[in-house]
Amino acid sequence: MRSLLPSLTDLRPVRHSWKTDIVAGVTVGIVALPLALAFGASAGLGPAAGLVTAIVAGFLAAVFGGSNVQVSGPTGAMVVVLAPVVASHGTGAVTVVAILGGLLVVAGGILRLGRFIAMVPWPVIEGFTFGIAIVIALQQVPALLGVHDLEGTTTLNVAWNAVERSTWDQASITLLVAGLVAAVMVLIQWRAPRLPASLIAIAAVTLLTEFADLAAPRIGALPGTLPLPSLPEIDAATLRELLGPAVAVALLAAIESLLSAKVAAGLADTGELNPDRELVGQGIASIGSGLFGGMPATGAIARTAVNVTAGARSRLAAAVHALVLLLIVTTASGLVGRIPLAALAGVLLVVCARMVDREAAIMLARVSRSGLLVFAITAIVTVVFDLIVAIQIGIAIAAVLVLRSLASTTRAEREPLPGDPEPGDERIALFRLDGSAFFGAADKLADQIAAARDIDVVILRMSHLTMLDTTGARRLAELITTLERRGVTVIVKGLQERHRSLASGIGVLDALRDRAHAVDDLATAIEHARSHVRRRVL
Repeated sequence: MRSLLPSLTDLRPVRHSWKTDIVAGVTVGIVALPLALAFGASAGLGPAAGLVTAIVAGFLAAVFGGSNVQVSGPTGAMVVVLAPVVASHGTGAVTVVAILGGLLVVAGGILRLGRFIAMVPWPVIEGFTFGIAIVIALQQVPALLGVHDLEGTTTLNVAWNAVERSTWDQASITLLVAGLVAAVMVLIQWRAPRLPASLIAIAAVTLLTEFADLAAPRIGALPGTLPLPSLPEIDAATLRELLGPAVAVALLAAIESLLSAKVAAGLADTGELNPDRELVGQGIASIGSGLFGGMPATGAIARTAVNVTAGARSRLAAAVHALVLLLIVTTASGLVGRIPLAALAGVLLVVCARMVDREAAIMLARVSRSGLLVFAITAIVTVVFDLIVAIQIGIAIAAVLVLRSLASTTRAEREPLPGDPEPGDERIALFRLDGSAFFGAADKLADQIAAARDIDVVILRMSHLTMLDTTGARRLAELITTLERRGVTVIVKGLQERHRSLASGIGVLDALRDRAHAVDDLATAIEHARSHVRRRVL
Protein backbone atom coordinates (compact mmCIF):
# COMPACT_ATOMS: atom_id res chain seq x y z
CA MET A 1 0.00 0.00 0.00
CA ARG A 2 2.92 2.35 0.60
CA SER A 3 3.54 2.73 -3.14
CA LEU A 4 -0.05 3.95 -3.60
CA LEU A 5 0.22 6.83 -1.13
CA PRO A 6 2.01 10.22 -1.18
CA SER A 7 5.55 10.32 0.16
CA LEU A 8 8.40 12.79 0.63
CA THR A 9 9.92 11.66 -2.66
CA ASP A 10 7.05 13.47 -4.42
CA LEU A 11 8.63 16.75 -3.33
CA ARG A 12 12.13 16.10 -4.68
CA PRO A 13 11.54 17.67 -8.14
CA VAL A 14 10.06 20.80 -6.50
CA ARG A 15 13.47 21.91 -5.22
CA HIS A 16 14.74 22.37 -8.77
CA SER A 17 11.59 23.32 -10.68
CA TRP A 18 9.37 25.33 -8.33
CA LYS A 19 9.64 28.54 -10.37
CA THR A 20 8.62 26.93 -13.66
CA ASP A 21 5.99 24.86 -11.85
CA ILE A 22 4.31 27.98 -10.49
CA VAL A 23 4.33 29.61 -13.94
CA ALA A 24 2.92 26.44 -15.50
CA GLY A 25 0.24 26.20 -12.79
CA VAL A 26 -0.93 29.77 -13.38
CA THR A 27 -0.99 29.16 -17.13
CA VAL A 28 -3.07 26.01 -16.81
CA GLY A 29 -5.41 27.70 -14.32
CA ILE A 30 -6.17 30.43 -16.85
CA VAL A 31 -6.73 27.84 -19.60
CA ALA A 32 -8.88 25.65 -17.35
CA LEU A 33 -11.28 28.39 -16.19
CA PRO A 34 -13.50 28.62 -19.29
CA LEU A 35 -13.36 24.86 -19.82
CA ALA A 36 -14.44 24.14 -16.25
CA LEU A 37 -17.36 26.56 -16.58
CA ALA A 38 -18.35 25.13 -19.95
CA PHE A 39 -18.23 21.48 -18.94
CA GLY A 40 -20.24 22.12 -15.78
CA ALA A 41 -22.93 23.91 -17.75
CA SER A 42 -22.95 21.29 -20.50
CA ALA A 43 -23.46 18.47 -17.97
CA GLY A 44 -26.57 20.20 -16.65
CA LEU A 45 -25.01 20.89 -13.24
CA GLY A 46 -24.24 24.56 -13.79
CA PRO A 47 -20.91 26.33 -14.30
CA ALA A 48 -20.20 26.44 -10.56
CA ALA A 49 -20.04 22.62 -10.43
CA GLY A 50 -17.36 22.64 -13.11
CA LEU A 51 -15.29 25.12 -11.12
CA VAL A 52 -15.66 23.10 -7.91
CA THR A 53 -14.53 19.98 -9.77
CA ALA A 54 -11.46 21.69 -11.22
CA ILE A 55 -10.48 23.06 -7.79
CA VAL A 56 -11.14 20.10 -5.50
CA ALA A 57 -10.39 17.23 -7.86
CA GLY A 58 -7.47 19.09 -9.42
CA PHE A 59 -5.79 19.55 -6.04
CA LEU A 60 -6.50 16.05 -4.70
CA ALA A 61 -5.31 14.34 -7.89
CA ALA A 62 -2.13 16.42 -7.79
CA VAL A 63 -1.38 15.16 -4.28
CA PHE A 64 -2.53 11.55 -4.49
CA GLY A 65 -2.14 10.73 -8.22
CA GLY A 66 0.59 8.66 -9.83
CA SER A 67 1.81 11.27 -12.34
CA ASN A 68 3.94 14.31 -11.54
CA VAL A 69 2.30 16.51 -14.18
CA GLN A 70 -1.25 15.25 -14.65
CA VAL A 71 -3.95 17.94 -14.48
CA SER A 72 -7.38 16.66 -13.54
CA GLY A 73 -10.83 18.18 -13.66
CA PRO A 74 -14.11 18.05 -15.60
CA THR A 75 -13.80 16.69 -19.14
CA GLY A 76 -16.00 16.34 -22.16
CA ALA A 77 -16.12 12.57 -21.96
CA MET A 78 -17.50 12.71 -18.42
CA VAL A 79 -20.09 15.27 -19.50
CA VAL A 80 -21.43 12.76 -22.02
CA VAL A 81 -21.97 10.19 -19.25
CA LEU A 82 -23.40 12.59 -16.66
CA ALA A 83 -25.91 14.52 -18.76
CA PRO A 84 -28.42 11.59 -18.92
CA VAL A 85 -27.99 11.01 -15.15
CA VAL A 86 -28.87 14.65 -14.41
CA ALA A 87 -31.85 14.48 -16.78
CA SER A 88 -33.20 11.29 -15.14
CA HIS A 89 -32.35 11.72 -11.44
CA GLY A 90 -31.45 15.37 -10.89
CA THR A 91 -28.22 17.04 -9.87
CA GLY A 92 -28.07 15.37 -6.46
CA ALA A 93 -27.56 11.99 -8.11
CA VAL A 94 -24.24 13.15 -9.52
CA THR A 95 -22.79 13.34 -6.01
CA VAL A 96 -23.69 9.69 -5.43
CA VAL A 97 -22.33 8.66 -8.83
CA ALA A 98 -19.10 10.57 -8.19
CA ILE A 99 -18.56 8.91 -4.80
CA LEU A 100 -19.47 5.39 -5.96
CA GLY A 101 -17.42 5.75 -9.13
CA GLY A 102 -14.50 7.13 -7.14
CA LEU A 103 -14.61 4.19 -4.74
CA LEU A 104 -14.53 1.77 -7.68
CA VAL A 105 -11.53 3.54 -9.21
CA VAL A 106 -9.70 3.44 -5.87
CA ALA A 107 -10.46 -0.28 -5.64
CA GLY A 108 -9.04 -0.74 -9.14
CA GLY A 109 -5.80 0.88 -8.05
CA ILE A 110 -5.55 -1.22 -4.87
CA LEU A 111 -6.15 -4.38 -6.96
CA ARG A 112 -3.33 -3.31 -9.31
CA LEU A 113 -5.50 -3.04 -12.43
CA GLY A 114 -3.78 0.08 -13.76
CA ARG A 115 -1.64 -1.64 -16.37
CA PHE A 116 -4.61 -3.58 -17.76
CA ILE A 117 -7.18 -0.77 -17.93
CA ALA A 118 -4.95 1.23 -20.28
CA MET A 119 -4.88 -1.60 -22.83
CA VAL A 120 -7.49 -0.11 -25.13
CA PRO A 121 -6.90 -0.46 -28.90
CA TRP A 122 -5.97 2.75 -30.70
CA PRO A 123 -8.94 2.65 -33.18
CA VAL A 124 -11.31 2.34 -30.20
CA ILE A 125 -9.74 5.39 -28.54
CA GLU A 126 -9.97 7.44 -31.73
CA GLY A 127 -13.52 6.25 -32.37
CA PHE A 128 -14.94 7.19 -29.00
CA THR A 129 -13.00 10.47 -29.02
CA PHE A 130 -14.65 11.33 -32.34
CA GLY A 131 -18.03 10.26 -30.96
CA ILE A 132 -17.50 12.34 -27.81
CA ALA A 133 -16.77 15.39 -29.95
CA ILE A 134 -20.05 14.93 -31.83
CA VAL A 135 -22.06 14.43 -28.62
CA ILE A 136 -20.54 17.51 -26.95
CA ALA A 137 -21.27 19.57 -30.06
CA LEU A 138 -24.90 18.39 -30.01
CA GLN A 139 -25.13 19.29 -26.32
CA GLN A 140 -24.34 22.90 -27.22
CA VAL A 141 -27.32 23.26 -29.58
CA PRO A 142 -29.73 24.60 -26.88
CA ALA A 143 -27.21 27.23 -25.71
CA LEU A 144 -26.42 28.16 -29.31
CA LEU A 145 -30.11 28.71 -30.02
CA GLY A 146 -30.90 30.39 -26.68
CA VAL A 147 -33.34 27.67 -25.61
CA HIS A 148 -33.36 26.17 -22.09
CA ASP A 149 -35.31 23.74 -19.89
CA LEU A 150 -35.68 21.16 -22.62
CA GLU A 151 -36.76 17.55 -22.20
CA GLY A 152 -35.37 14.51 -23.97
CA THR A 153 -33.92 11.09 -23.25
CA THR A 154 -30.89 11.45 -25.50
CA THR A 155 -28.63 14.23 -26.69
CA LEU A 156 -30.09 13.90 -30.18
CA ASN A 157 -33.63 14.38 -28.84
CA VAL A 158 -32.68 17.44 -26.81
CA ALA A 159 -30.86 19.00 -29.75
CA TRP A 160 -33.83 18.40 -32.06
CA ASN A 161 -36.28 19.81 -29.50
CA ALA A 162 -34.09 22.92 -29.24
CA VAL A 163 -34.24 23.41 -33.00
CA GLU A 164 -38.04 23.05 -32.98
CA ARG A 165 -38.52 25.54 -30.10
CA SER A 166 -35.99 28.14 -31.19
CA THR A 167 -36.90 31.54 -32.63
CA TRP A 168 -34.72 33.58 -34.91
CA ASP A 169 -34.83 36.68 -32.71
CA GLN A 170 -33.17 34.88 -29.80
CA ALA A 171 -31.03 32.45 -31.84
CA SER A 172 -29.45 35.24 -33.90
CA ILE A 173 -27.95 36.79 -30.76
CA THR A 174 -26.66 33.56 -29.20
CA LEU A 175 -25.28 32.31 -32.52
CA LEU A 176 -23.48 35.62 -32.96
CA VAL A 177 -21.93 35.38 -29.48
CA ALA A 178 -20.80 31.77 -29.98
CA GLY A 179 -19.54 32.50 -33.48
CA LEU A 180 -17.47 35.47 -32.31
CA VAL A 181 -15.89 33.42 -29.49
CA ALA A 182 -15.02 30.60 -31.88
CA ALA A 183 -13.61 33.04 -34.45
CA VAL A 184 -11.44 34.85 -31.89
CA MET A 185 -10.15 31.54 -30.52
CA VAL A 186 -9.22 30.23 -33.97
CA LEU A 187 -7.52 33.53 -34.84
CA ILE A 188 -5.46 33.60 -31.63
CA GLN A 189 -4.50 29.95 -31.94
CA TRP A 190 -3.33 30.64 -35.49
CA ARG A 191 -1.43 33.87 -34.85
CA ALA A 192 -0.37 33.54 -31.19
CA PRO A 193 -0.74 29.90 -30.06
CA ARG A 194 0.95 30.52 -26.68
CA LEU A 195 -1.80 32.88 -25.49
CA PRO A 196 -4.87 31.55 -23.58
CA ALA A 197 -7.21 31.79 -26.56
CA SER A 198 -10.39 30.68 -24.82
CA LEU A 199 -10.01 33.13 -21.92
CA ILE A 200 -9.24 36.08 -24.21
CA ALA A 201 -12.15 35.22 -26.51
CA ILE A 202 -14.62 34.95 -23.63
CA ALA A 203 -13.41 38.19 -22.03
CA ALA A 204 -13.65 40.11 -25.31
CA VAL A 205 -17.11 38.83 -26.25
CA THR A 206 -18.42 39.30 -22.70
CA LEU A 207 -17.35 42.95 -22.81
CA LEU A 208 -19.02 43.31 -26.20
CA THR A 209 -22.32 41.87 -24.96
CA GLU A 210 -22.21 44.13 -21.90
CA PHE A 211 -21.54 47.35 -23.82
CA ALA A 212 -23.95 46.45 -26.63
CA ASP A 213 -26.56 45.28 -24.08
CA LEU A 214 -27.21 42.08 -26.02
CA ALA A 215 -29.98 39.87 -24.64
CA ALA A 216 -27.82 36.77 -24.27
CA PRO A 217 -28.48 34.50 -21.24
CA ARG A 218 -25.63 34.73 -18.72
CA ILE A 219 -24.04 32.23 -16.35
CA GLY A 220 -25.63 34.00 -13.40
CA ALA A 221 -24.62 34.20 -9.77
CA LEU A 222 -21.72 32.04 -8.64
CA PRO A 223 -20.78 31.27 -5.05
CA GLY A 224 -17.89 33.32 -3.69
CA THR A 225 -16.53 30.36 -1.72
CA LEU A 226 -16.42 26.60 -1.97
CA PRO A 227 -19.56 24.92 -0.64
CA LEU A 228 -19.34 22.77 2.47
CA PRO A 229 -19.08 19.02 1.88
CA SER A 230 -22.37 17.16 2.19
CA LEU A 231 -24.15 13.95 1.21
CA PRO A 232 -27.57 13.99 -0.52
CA GLU A 233 -30.47 11.96 0.81
CA ILE A 234 -31.08 9.01 -1.45
CA ASP A 235 -33.22 5.86 -1.20
CA ALA A 236 -32.12 2.28 -1.88
CA ALA A 237 -34.05 2.00 -5.15
CA THR A 238 -32.37 5.07 -6.63
CA LEU A 239 -29.01 3.86 -5.37
CA ARG A 240 -29.45 0.62 -7.32
CA GLU A 241 -30.36 2.59 -10.44
CA LEU A 242 -27.19 4.65 -10.10
CA LEU A 243 -24.85 1.67 -9.85
CA GLY A 244 -24.76 1.36 -13.65
CA PRO A 245 -23.76 5.01 -14.23
CA ALA A 246 -21.23 4.72 -11.39
CA VAL A 247 -19.53 1.78 -13.11
CA ALA A 248 -19.52 3.75 -16.37
CA VAL A 249 -17.98 6.74 -14.60
CA ALA A 250 -15.33 4.54 -12.99
CA LEU A 251 -14.32 2.89 -16.25
CA LEU A 252 -14.22 6.19 -18.09
CA ALA A 253 -12.26 7.93 -15.32
CA ALA A 254 -9.72 5.12 -15.21
CA ILE A 255 -9.24 4.82 -18.96
CA GLU A 256 -9.11 8.54 -19.74
CA SER A 257 -6.83 9.35 -16.79
CA LEU A 258 -4.31 6.62 -17.62
CA LEU A 259 -4.29 7.57 -21.29
CA SER A 260 -3.71 11.21 -20.39
CA ALA A 261 -0.91 10.29 -17.97
CA LYS A 262 0.76 8.13 -20.63
CA VAL A 263 0.61 11.02 -23.10
CA ALA A 264 2.20 13.31 -20.49
CA ALA A 265 4.97 10.79 -19.83
CA GLY A 266 5.81 10.85 -23.52
CA LEU A 267 5.92 14.63 -23.79
CA ALA A 268 8.82 15.20 -21.38
CA ASP A 269 10.98 13.51 -18.79
CA THR A 270 8.74 14.13 -15.79
CA GLY A 271 9.34 10.97 -13.79
CA GLU A 272 7.82 7.53 -13.87
CA LEU A 273 4.08 6.97 -14.02
CA ASN A 274 2.59 4.74 -11.33
CA PRO A 275 -0.68 3.63 -12.97
CA ASP A 276 -2.12 2.00 -9.85
CA ARG A 277 -1.44 5.07 -7.72
CA GLU A 278 -2.93 7.20 -10.50
CA LEU A 279 -6.17 5.24 -10.18
CA VAL A 280 -6.18 5.70 -6.40
CA GLY A 281 -5.56 9.44 -6.81
CA GLN A 282 -8.26 9.90 -9.45
CA GLY A 283 -10.73 7.95 -7.33
CA ILE A 284 -10.02 10.12 -4.29
CA ALA A 285 -10.37 13.20 -6.51
CA SER A 286 -13.83 12.14 -7.71
CA ILE A 287 -14.96 11.33 -4.17
CA GLY A 288 -13.79 14.73 -2.91
CA SER A 289 -15.35 16.54 -5.84
CA GLY A 290 -18.69 14.80 -5.28
CA LEU A 291 -18.73 15.69 -1.58
CA PHE A 292 -18.27 19.38 -2.46
CA GLY A 293 -21.02 19.35 -5.08
CA GLY A 294 -18.81 18.80 -8.11
CA MET A 295 -18.75 16.10 -10.76
CA PRO A 296 -16.51 13.06 -11.27
CA ALA A 297 -13.09 14.02 -12.57
CA THR A 298 -10.54 12.52 -14.92
CA GLY A 299 -7.11 13.42 -16.15
CA ALA A 300 -7.52 16.05 -18.88
CA ILE A 301 -5.24 15.44 -21.86
CA ALA A 302 -5.36 19.00 -23.22
CA ARG A 303 -4.71 20.70 -19.86
CA THR A 304 -2.01 18.16 -18.99
CA ALA A 305 -0.27 18.87 -22.31
CA VAL A 306 -0.43 22.62 -21.62
CA ASN A 307 1.04 21.97 -18.17
CA VAL A 308 4.01 20.02 -19.55
CA THR A 309 4.73 22.41 -22.40
CA ALA A 310 4.60 25.34 -19.94
CA GLY A 311 7.48 23.79 -18.02
CA ALA A 312 5.84 21.74 -15.25
CA ARG A 313 8.03 19.04 -13.75
CA SER A 314 6.37 18.35 -10.38
CA ARG A 315 2.98 18.08 -8.71
CA LEU A 316 3.25 21.68 -7.57
CA ALA A 317 2.05 22.92 -10.97
CA ALA A 318 -1.28 21.04 -10.88
CA ALA A 319 -1.80 22.13 -7.26
CA VAL A 320 -1.15 25.78 -8.20
CA HIS A 321 -3.65 25.47 -11.06
CA ALA A 322 -6.34 24.50 -8.52
CA LEU A 323 -5.37 27.36 -6.19
CA VAL A 324 -5.54 29.87 -9.07
CA LEU A 325 -9.10 28.78 -9.80
CA LEU A 326 -9.97 29.03 -6.09
CA LEU A 327 -8.61 32.59 -6.06
CA ILE A 328 -10.80 33.48 -9.04
CA VAL A 329 -13.87 32.05 -7.31
CA THR A 330 -13.26 34.04 -4.12
CA THR A 331 -12.37 37.35 -5.78
CA ALA A 332 -14.06 37.53 -9.17
CA SER A 333 -17.20 35.38 -9.10
CA GLY A 334 -19.39 38.39 -9.94
CA LEU A 335 -17.45 39.10 -13.14
CA VAL A 336 -17.44 35.44 -14.15
CA GLY A 337 -21.22 35.31 -13.69
CA ARG A 338 -21.67 37.88 -16.50
CA ILE A 339 -20.23 35.51 -19.13
CA PRO A 340 -22.87 34.53 -21.74
CA LEU A 341 -23.73 30.84 -21.83
CA ALA A 342 -23.45 30.94 -25.61
CA ALA A 343 -19.82 32.00 -25.20
CA LEU A 344 -19.11 28.77 -23.32
CA ALA A 345 -20.83 26.87 -26.13
CA GLY A 346 -18.52 28.57 -28.60
CA VAL A 347 -15.49 27.46 -26.59
CA LEU A 348 -16.69 23.86 -26.56
CA LEU A 349 -17.36 23.86 -30.30
CA VAL A 350 -13.72 24.76 -30.89
CA VAL A 351 -12.67 22.11 -28.38
CA CYS A 352 -14.76 19.54 -30.27
CA ALA A 353 -13.12 20.48 -33.55
CA ARG A 354 -9.67 20.08 -31.99
CA MET A 355 -10.60 16.69 -30.51
CA VAL A 356 -11.08 15.20 -33.96
CA ASP A 357 -7.82 13.72 -35.26
CA ARG A 358 -8.38 13.87 -39.01
CA GLU A 359 -4.95 12.44 -39.78
CA ALA A 360 -5.70 9.36 -37.67
CA ALA A 361 -8.95 8.70 -39.54
CA ILE A 362 -7.24 9.15 -42.91
CA MET A 363 -4.41 6.86 -41.83
CA LEU A 364 -6.82 4.14 -40.74
CA ALA A 365 -8.72 4.43 -44.03
CA ARG A 366 -5.51 3.98 -45.99
CA VAL A 367 -3.78 1.18 -44.13
CA SER A 368 -6.37 -0.78 -42.13
CA ARG A 369 -9.93 -1.53 -43.14
CA SER A 370 -10.48 -3.46 -39.93
CA GLY A 371 -9.15 -0.53 -37.88
CA LEU A 372 -11.43 1.86 -39.76
CA LEU A 373 -14.39 -0.45 -39.07
CA VAL A 374 -13.64 -0.44 -35.34
CA PHE A 375 -13.23 3.36 -35.42
CA ALA A 376 -16.55 3.92 -37.22
CA ILE A 377 -18.61 1.51 -35.12
CA THR A 378 -17.20 2.89 -31.86
CA ALA A 379 -17.99 6.47 -32.93
CA ILE A 380 -21.56 5.61 -34.02
CA VAL A 381 -22.34 3.67 -30.84
CA THR A 382 -20.93 6.54 -28.74
CA VAL A 383 -23.38 8.97 -30.34
CA VAL A 384 -26.41 6.68 -30.40
CA PHE A 385 -25.93 4.91 -27.04
CA ASP A 386 -23.16 5.81 -24.60
CA LEU A 387 -19.42 5.76 -24.09
CA ILE A 388 -19.07 2.58 -22.09
CA VAL A 389 -21.17 0.54 -24.51
CA ALA A 390 -19.06 2.00 -27.30
CA ILE A 391 -15.81 1.01 -25.60
CA GLN A 392 -17.13 -2.49 -24.90
CA ILE A 393 -18.32 -3.03 -28.46
CA GLY A 394 -15.17 -1.48 -29.92
CA ILE A 395 -12.88 -3.69 -27.84
CA ALA A 396 -14.99 -6.76 -28.66
CA ILE A 397 -14.82 -6.09 -32.40
CA ALA A 398 -11.10 -5.33 -32.22
CA ALA A 399 -10.54 -8.58 -30.30
CA VAL A 400 -12.49 -10.59 -32.87
CA LEU A 401 -10.49 -9.05 -35.70
CA VAL A 402 -7.21 -9.77 -33.91
CA LEU A 403 -8.24 -13.37 -33.29
CA ARG A 404 -9.23 -13.68 -36.92
CA SER A 405 -5.81 -12.37 -37.95
CA LEU A 406 -4.07 -14.80 -35.60
CA ALA A 407 -6.14 -17.68 -36.94
CA SER A 408 -5.24 -16.79 -40.52
CA THR A 409 -1.52 -17.14 -39.75
CA THR A 410 -1.96 -20.48 -37.99
CA ARG A 411 -1.43 -23.58 -40.12
CA ALA A 412 -0.10 -27.11 -40.16
CA GLU A 413 2.13 -27.39 -43.23
CA ARG A 414 3.33 -30.79 -44.44
CA GLU A 415 7.03 -30.77 -45.25
CA PRO A 416 9.31 -33.27 -46.99
CA LEU A 417 11.70 -35.13 -44.74
CA PRO A 418 15.13 -33.48 -44.77
CA GLY A 419 18.17 -35.29 -46.21
CA ASP A 420 18.30 -38.16 -48.67
CA PRO A 421 15.00 -40.07 -49.02
CA GLU A 422 14.72 -43.64 -47.83
CA PRO A 423 12.21 -46.36 -48.68
CA GLY A 424 9.02 -45.90 -46.69
CA ASP A 425 9.42 -42.14 -46.21
CA GLU A 426 6.16 -41.66 -48.07
CA ARG A 427 4.46 -43.30 -45.07
CA ILE A 428 5.73 -40.55 -42.77
CA ALA A 429 3.91 -37.17 -42.59
CA LEU A 430 6.01 -34.35 -41.13
CA PHE A 431 3.84 -31.38 -40.13
CA ARG A 432 5.26 -28.03 -39.03
CA LEU A 433 2.84 -26.19 -36.77
CA ASP A 434 3.06 -22.40 -37.23
CA GLY A 435 1.22 -19.59 -35.46
CA SER A 436 -1.04 -19.92 -32.44
CA ALA A 437 -2.86 -23.07 -31.38
CA PHE A 438 -5.70 -21.30 -29.55
CA PHE A 439 -9.46 -21.72 -29.44
CA GLY A 440 -9.93 -19.76 -32.66
CA ALA A 441 -7.58 -21.93 -34.74
CA ALA A 442 -7.32 -25.29 -32.95
CA ASP A 443 -9.90 -27.03 -35.16
CA LYS A 444 -8.20 -25.69 -38.29
CA LEU A 445 -4.87 -27.18 -37.22
CA ALA A 446 -6.41 -30.51 -36.28
CA ASP A 447 -8.39 -30.81 -39.50
CA GLN A 448 -5.33 -30.12 -41.67
CA ILE A 449 -3.36 -32.87 -39.90
CA ALA A 450 -6.23 -35.38 -39.75
CA ALA A 451 -6.76 -35.04 -43.52
CA ALA A 452 -3.50 -36.91 -44.23
CA ARG A 453 -4.08 -40.43 -45.59
CA ASP A 454 -2.01 -43.56 -46.32
CA ILE A 455 0.49 -42.84 -43.59
CA ASP A 456 1.87 -44.80 -40.65
CA VAL A 457 3.59 -42.04 -38.66
CA VAL A 458 2.84 -38.35 -38.03
CA ILE A 459 5.57 -36.04 -36.71
CA LEU A 460 4.30 -32.80 -35.17
CA ARG A 461 6.98 -30.09 -35.20
CA MET A 462 5.84 -27.81 -32.38
CA SER A 463 8.98 -25.70 -31.98
CA HIS A 464 7.52 -22.95 -34.22
CA LEU A 465 4.25 -22.74 -32.28
CA THR A 466 4.06 -19.26 -30.73
CA MET A 467 1.05 -19.81 -28.47
CA LEU A 468 -0.81 -22.76 -26.99
CA ASP A 469 -3.97 -22.36 -24.92
CA THR A 470 -6.11 -24.94 -23.15
CA THR A 471 -8.44 -25.39 -26.13
CA GLY A 472 -5.52 -25.85 -28.50
CA ALA A 473 -3.87 -28.36 -26.16
CA ARG A 474 -7.11 -30.28 -25.71
CA ARG A 475 -7.72 -30.42 -29.46
CA LEU A 476 -4.18 -31.72 -30.03
CA ALA A 477 -4.71 -34.41 -27.40
CA GLU A 478 -7.95 -35.47 -29.09
CA LEU A 479 -6.22 -35.48 -32.50
CA ILE A 480 -3.39 -37.70 -31.22
CA THR A 481 -5.91 -40.09 -29.68
CA THR A 482 -7.85 -40.27 -32.96
CA LEU A 483 -4.73 -40.91 -35.04
CA GLU A 484 -3.46 -43.57 -32.64
CA ARG A 485 -6.82 -45.36 -32.88
CA ARG A 486 -6.42 -45.38 -36.65
CA GLY A 487 -3.08 -47.09 -36.17
CA VAL A 488 -1.03 -44.00 -36.90
CA THR A 489 1.90 -43.41 -34.56
CA VAL A 490 2.28 -39.78 -33.45
CA ILE A 491 5.64 -38.26 -32.51
CA VAL A 492 5.76 -34.81 -30.91
CA LYS A 493 8.96 -32.91 -31.64
CA GLY A 494 10.19 -29.69 -30.03
CA LEU A 495 7.50 -29.08 -27.43
CA GLN A 496 8.62 -25.78 -25.90
CA GLU A 497 9.29 -25.61 -22.19
CA ARG A 498 6.71 -22.82 -21.72
CA HIS A 499 4.06 -25.09 -23.28
CA ARG A 500 5.11 -28.33 -21.58
CA SER A 501 3.22 -27.87 -18.33
CA LEU A 502 -0.04 -27.04 -20.09
CA ALA A 503 0.35 -29.84 -22.66
CA SER A 504 1.11 -32.35 -19.94
CA GLY A 505 -1.78 -31.22 -17.73
CA ILE A 506 -4.35 -31.27 -20.55
CA GLY A 507 -3.25 -34.75 -21.71
CA VAL A 508 -1.24 -34.18 -24.90
CA LEU A 509 1.67 -36.32 -23.70
CA ASP A 510 -0.61 -38.95 -22.13
CA ALA A 511 -2.33 -39.41 -25.51
CA LEU A 512 0.97 -40.58 -27.07
CA ARG A 513 1.48 -44.33 -27.34
CA ASP A 514 4.79 -43.97 -25.54
CA ARG A 515 6.34 -41.05 -23.63
CA ALA A 516 9.47 -41.71 -25.72
CA HIS A 517 7.49 -40.30 -28.65
CA ALA A 518 8.06 -36.80 -27.26
CA VAL A 519 11.50 -35.77 -28.53
CA ASP A 520 13.51 -32.57 -28.70
CA ASP A 521 15.28 -32.71 -32.10
CA LEU A 522 14.10 -33.49 -35.60
CA ALA A 523 16.77 -36.07 -36.46
CA THR A 524 15.71 -38.24 -33.52
CA ALA A 525 12.04 -37.89 -34.49
CA ILE A 526 12.68 -38.93 -38.09
CA GLU A 527 14.85 -41.89 -37.14
CA HIS A 528 12.20 -43.06 -34.67
CA ALA A 529 9.49 -42.69 -37.33
CA ARG A 530 11.52 -44.68 -39.88
CA SER A 531 12.04 -47.46 -37.36
CA HIS A 532 8.26 -47.77 -36.96
CA VAL A 533 7.78 -47.93 -40.73
CA ARG A 534 10.51 -50.59 -41.11
CA ARG A 535 8.92 -52.75 -38.40
CA ARG A 536 5.56 -52.54 -40.15
CA VAL A 537 7.07 -53.54 -43.52
CA LEU A 538 8.82 -56.52 -41.95
